[in-house]
Order: sequence, then structure tokens, then C-alpha cells
Amino acid sequence: MLSISLPQARQFILLKHGLIGEHKFIGKAGALAYIRQTGCLQFDPVDLCGQNAQITLNARVKGFTKAMLEELLYKDRLLFDYPDKNLAIIPVEYWPYFRRYRDAAILGGKRFEGVSELEAQALEYIRENGPINSDDLPLEGGIRWHSSIHWSGSGNSETKAARAVLEQLYSTGQLIVHHKKGTRKFYDLAENHISQEILSAPDPLPDEFEHQKWRVLRRIGAVGLLWNRPSDAWLYIQNLSASRRGEIFKSLLEEEKIRPVTVEGINHTLYIRTEDLPLLETIRKGASPKPRCELIAPLDCFMWDRKIILALFGFHYAWEIYTPPAKRKYGPYVLPILYGENFAGRIEVIRKDKSLVVKNIWLEDGVRKTKKLQTAVDSCLERFARFNNTDCIKTLSDDESNLRML
Repeated sequence: MLSISLPQARQFILLKHGLIGEHKFIGKAGALAYIRQTGCLQFDPVDLCGQNAQITLNARVKGFTKAMLEELLYKDRLLFDYPDKNLAIIPVEYWPYFRRYRDAAILGGKRFEGVSELEAQALEYIRENGPINSDDLPLEGGIRWHSSIHWSGSGNSETKAARAVLEQLYSTGQLIVHHKKGTRKFYDLAENHISQEILSAPDPLPDEFEHQKWRVLRRIGAVGLLWNRPSDAWLYIQNLSASRRGEIFKSLLEEEKIRPVTVEGINHTLYIRTEDLPLLETIRKGASPKPRCELIAPLDCFMWDRKIILALFGFHYAWEIYTPPAKRKYGPYVLPILYGENFAGRIEVIRKDKSLVVKNIWLEDGVRKTKKLQTAVDSCLERFARFNNTDCIKTLSDDESNLRML
């Protein structure tokens, strides 16, 4: 059993994520390296100041631009869209590991009358016309269909036929997302963009327990430090009961793929991947990484277990986008401000025309608005404004004379 202090635990998880010290992820190659480290990035289409996956990468990858992620997904085809931790962006080499869900979608689709005939029509149309959106696919009417890749529902509502058949073919892996225009998805044949070797590869882990264990290990690696407790970090790992999760942790410990860690002040044991032991040892020897100021995305891998964030940093965060306005404490899309090894506060910022508008900043209790902190936040906002392709930064109380141009 390894024992570390609270500051050491903070340093470990921040260095693991590349959120402190010199940037270890640089450019498009760095963006790909980080996604491979985490196993997946959670995708969310909301774009008030960048989408979740883009903001996540911007906080870690020096020189990151939104175009880099688009290229990795839809030009280089080194990533693909598919559910993992909810909707996700996944390295293409993991395609075979999700075969069980594509097979389940094939079986599930047969339960819905008329889907097979529509699939054949849609595939023929795409072969002749190329990538297509549901608005442009000439299939009329609706069908009773459940839009779940894992087919846990009953299909008791009617869906537009074109949308249903495209999502079904996407679920089965015959189609992939070719590109997006805003939130609109355009689909194309998977065989046109992914090698046959990957497409036809068998499931590397056909045993259910081994598959769940692989996914749990990936989630531990994605967060950095996790415990064997109920957590949002386990979302979308099917049939993962508390008892099964306990069996998986026991097996991973026996195989020496994870190591238990006790952290001062935290009553529950945390776990790290064994491959991360060198990083932990570096910290225990007295590393002193350079502080940075970064804005953290609401669904950042770092934030997947917010109870761990509260335990390690004393920072309580809730994403209030689905909270009724009258019950919100802050705002619908508020980003945590990470400064050095602590959270300094949170910020509500939106992109409007060619401006980055700072609607509000809330500092945490006990955080003083020093000149050093203000300089760090200003520099962070300038980088964030460039990331959002805006020309200036302003607050709602600014007048033209105080407008900060980039």
C-alpha cells in the first residue's frame, strides 16, 4: 500500500493530465497522444465557447486548434465517434473492442419492423451519392424504433425513418460519421475510411468479465486516481454492478495492473494504474512543477468523479446546464479555473460574434484577487479567446474604451 500526502495526490493527477508544469502534449500529435492516454474523450455538442472535447484538449495541448481535432477525426481517421463514456471520441485502434455493441445493435434492429428494408435502401443510396445527412436521405415516413446502440429500450415511439435507419447503420458499424456541420451528422460507409483489417477484426475480449475489466482499467487511467465506489466514471459500462466492480478490482490487483494508494485525509482507498508508478515516485521525491492557469471543461476526464475532485481539492462543481434557471447557483455553462495546484474559481464565458464575452467570474472562498492571479487569468483568457477565433475580450460591464483587443 502506497501512502501519499494530499498535495502529492494533487500533483500526481494534475501531472498525469498535463495540466501543470511544462506542456507534455504539443500540437496535433499531442492531442492524439492525450486521447490515447485517456482511451476516450467525452463528446457533447453544446458550443458556447468551444465543445467539451475541444476545451478539454485546449487545456492540455500547446498550440491546439479546433481544426486539429476535426482532422484527426474526419481526415486522418485516427479517431472515431461512438459511445464509450456516453458519447465519445475514441482512437480507431479500439474499434474491435466495441464489436459486441455493434453485434447487439444488429440483433436489436431486427426487432423493429421495416428497418432491414430501409437499411438496404439507405446503403444503396450512400454508395451512389456519397456522405448523407438524414435531411437529405429520401426515405419517407416514420418507424417505431429505439435509438440506443445497446438496445436496452422497447422502441415505443415513432422516429423519422431517415434518421432512424442512419443511426441504426451507425450503431451496427456499417456507417461512421463522415463529418459534422454544427450538430448535423453526415454519414458514410465505414469501409471507405477504416481499413478492412480493423473492421473485420474479432472482439479481442469476448468474455464479458474481461471486457468489463478492460473498460474499468481504462477509466482508472483516464481519471488518474479512482476508488472502488459508485462513480460517474463508470457510466456506460454495461452490467457493472457493485459486486462485479469489486471482483474486477480484485482481479486487477492480483494481476498487478493497479496499485492501491492511501491519501491523507481521505478515508477511502484510491487506485492508480501500475504503469503510472514512475510518475508517482517522481512526485514523492519532491517534484516542483511550474504552475499554469487553465479553464477546465464540464465533462473533462479529470472531472469524471466530482467527489474525488472535492476530496482532493475541496472544490465542489456541478454542471448546471440542465438545472432550472431559478435553481442555478452560477450559470448554465460555467468552467472551473485551475490555477497551479488548486481551483481558484469558476468563470462563465461565451463566444459572441468575434468577441469572447466574460459574463462573470467567481473566486473560491479564501482566494485573493492578487496581481499575480489576475495576470495568470488574463493570459489564460487571451489564449482561450484565440482558441475560439475571437478578436477581443470584454465583460458585460465593459464599454468600448475598456475593450481588450487581441
